[in-house]
Amino acid sequence: MKIDRRVPKGIIMLMTCAVSGAAGAGQDAEWGMYRLWYRQPAAKWVEALPVGNGRLGAMVFGGTQAERIQLNEDSVWAGEKDLNRDRVGAHQHLAEARRLIFEGQYVAGQALMQREFMGPRLVRGHQTLGDLHLDFGKGGEASEYRRELDLDTGIAATQYKQGGATVTREVFASHPYQVLVVRIAADKPGRVSFTLKLDRPANFQAKAESGGRLVMTGQAQQGGGHHKGARFEAELRVLAEGGEVAQDKNALTVRAADAVTVLLAGATDYWGKDPSKVCAKHLAAAAKKTYADLRAAHVEDHRSLFRRVHLDLGGADRSKQPTDDRLDAVRKGGTDAQLVSILFQYGRYLLIGSSRPGDLPANLQGIWNEHIKAPWNCDYHTNINVQMNYWPAEVCNLSELHEPFLTFVDGLRPNGRKTARDVYGCRGWVVHHTTDAWQWTSPIGRCQYAMWPAGAGWCARHLWEHYLYTGDEQFLARKAWPVMKGAAEFFFDWLVPDPKTGKLVSGPTTSPENRFRTPDGKRANLTMGPAMDQQIAWDLLTACLEAAKILGKDDKFTTEAAATLAKLDGPKIGSDGRLLEWAEELPEAEPGHRHMSHLYAVHPGRQITLRGTPKLAAAARKSLEYRLAHGGGHTGWSRAWIINFWARFEQADKAHENVVMLLRKSMYPNMFDAHPPFQIDGNFGAAAGIAEMLLQSHASGPNGEREVHLLPALPKAWATGHVRGLRARGVCGVDIAWKDGTLSEARLLPMVGKTYRLRTPCPVDVIPGHRGRVELRRIEPTLVEFRAGDRSYTLRPQ
Repeated sequence: MKIDRRVPKGIIMLMTCAVSGAAGAGQDAEWGMYRLWYRQPAAKWVEALPVGNGRLGAMVFGGTQAERIQLNEDSVWAGEKDLNRDRVGAHQHLAEARRLIFEGQYVAGQALMQREFMGPRLVRGHQTLGDLHLDFGKGGEASEYRRELDLDTGIAATQYKQGGATVTREVFASHPYQVLVVRIAADKPGRVSFTLKLDRPANFQAKAESGGRLVMTGQAQQGGGHHKGARFEAELRVLAEGGEVAQDKNALTVRAADAVTVLLAGATDYWGKDPSKVCAKHLAAAAKKTYADLRAAHVEDHRSLFRRVHLDLGGADRSKQPTDDRLDAVRKGGTDAQLVSILFQYGRYLLIGSSRPGDLPANLQGIWNEHIKAPWNCDYHTNINVQMNYWPAEVCNLSELHEPFLTFVDGLRPNGRKTARDVYGCRGWVVHHTTDAWQWTSPIGRCQYAMWPAGAGWCARHLWEHYLYTGDEQFLARKAWPVMKGAAEFFFDWLVPDPKTGKLVSGPTTSPENRFRTPDGKRANLTMGPAMDQQIAWDLLTACLEAAKILGKDDKFTTEAAATLAKLDGPKIGSDGRLLEWAEELPEAEPGHRHMSHLYAVHPGRQITLRGTPKLAAAARKSLEYRLAHGGGHTGWSRAWIINFWARFEQADKAHENVVMLLRKSMYPNMFDAHPPFQIDGNFGAAAGIAEMLLQSHASGPNGEREVHLLPALPKAWATGHVRGLRARGVCGVDIAWKDGTLSEARLLPMVGKTYRLRTPCPVDVIPGHRGRVELRRIEPTLVEFRAGDRSYTLRPQ
């Protein structure tokens, strides 16, 4: 399977037009608030601090006598390319399963689908690369200890005094040189002595070699060795300043050095290359540089991404308090606006660390995983989790970091076409609730989670979103259009008329991972026409028709898309005023379920909006309130989704309440999101939700004008603050400042020649830059329309 690793041209364009807050802007002092720090080493993995370069990552514990640095490489996957999970010919049973479900025989219909459609589960996943252990011996009690992660530099540092000397360690993952760098130094000569080892929980060999080298090799395996996967290698070099380096069978010992730089490379054969040669290449290049050079190149590269956005939500300066103490204070009922700013930037930091162009996408834990058999295999769940990972990519000005997921989605199509044809008898391509690095697309396991063929439609919207933020028509034509078109073609054949209404519905399918009570008191998962499937189909078909108009396409496909959209069954409101999750009123078996699938049309979709569909919006809000009243939002990623819902409902204080609840109930000491255990999607979803509270651009005017909404959900707790560098759909950079709860000034950097609608919290004057002029039409006091004719516009309250 070949995956296109080229970067779309629109990404390069976006880098060149990054708005204020780009790399080098501002003083270092204003970026100093973005730190996590602690007064003690990490006792658990969820207390350690992450560094990453997109492909290579590490968790730094910060011990004084012994340091553990847990290692990851994104392609250390068990398993192999396996296309034999499709139940070929299963579609011959579809008509009977649909008849049973349409007649209300849900359990019988589900039993038939389970028996005829579901392939065996796969037991394989992403795995740890291993551990780097540094043993410093018993050097006496340590004092004045501090451990920190500087989000602005991407460096994890540990400092303490021991035996009359100050010891400093710095760890970072260099993207320019593709190595992990560990620096150990003391302020007195000859005080750096330690032993290094590499190991792993299973399936490895490690040995020391001449020249201050340690090498660990092995192969990812799972399921008793039945699912062998990528062959891996980790290799390190020790560069000592003073002292000596000695080797044992599987260890290196440094004695009496002034300072030491450890370079570690890791690679696998996943991409078809010899991991030993890859490691040697990266180490040879890095070893030619001084530590100062490596550090400077890393910081420059990291800041070129991180410093595109600056967020200050005001609040008291609590930077002198350790992060774990600040989290404890929030858990006890406090609030901390500055910590929310850190949470937002932490999400951006983690995306920078786990998703760079040319690498695999961020998985359920980004790249940070200490297990051989990880929770949920640390894979790619396509029924919200991997999509949520990329919600902040565009709006938070990290568009090129979206590329690994967009390319991965494109790479699913060959297997997806086979599954669509062989299992369902349909055109197009399909993917179900999960996949992995080997990009299989079959329905496997149990119907309750796996009989859900709408994953391709949800994934495809990410390519459309990338176009909306970049305006790259070449990307739209060459990459997005084939993905979107194929996903739509599956729906053309999959959707069938409901015999009661004649409307087209999807099924048999589940509302992801949820279940209902049948009229005879049993429980089932599969129905015809559940809300999420219908909403994904609407979203996809609508985007296809909009894309076709841009690309000048008018053919058999667009005719079929328009006809299908016109016949598609839409959202329904139940007798109690709630938006229905299933096509008919079926009582939930779990009223507080973590998935809120029937609200897809609110977020990330756009079918339901406050002003465009007010009755449906009210019903969706009532559904959300009902779900929360029964315990919903109890996982970190679910809580993050709720932030985005309340932001779209423009309920600022409710959105803020859920930001606080995320910090209060779903944060580990290192601010990793708790599912539990750890899933990184909550971190990414929170960053996107905070951005959604400050800027929205999903709505459009009657003629397709992009509507940019400033401060749609600004809570009282963030009375004064600013954000620089966010991006809106329609290729528009946005800076916003506010004071005493209302807009004080904003700046837009829109694409020249486009018409925008601008919604603001108060009436504003629109002032073009460079002595230009603006053609402005005031629709409402706080809603204006103008045609962009200059590079920048300043907005000031009237």
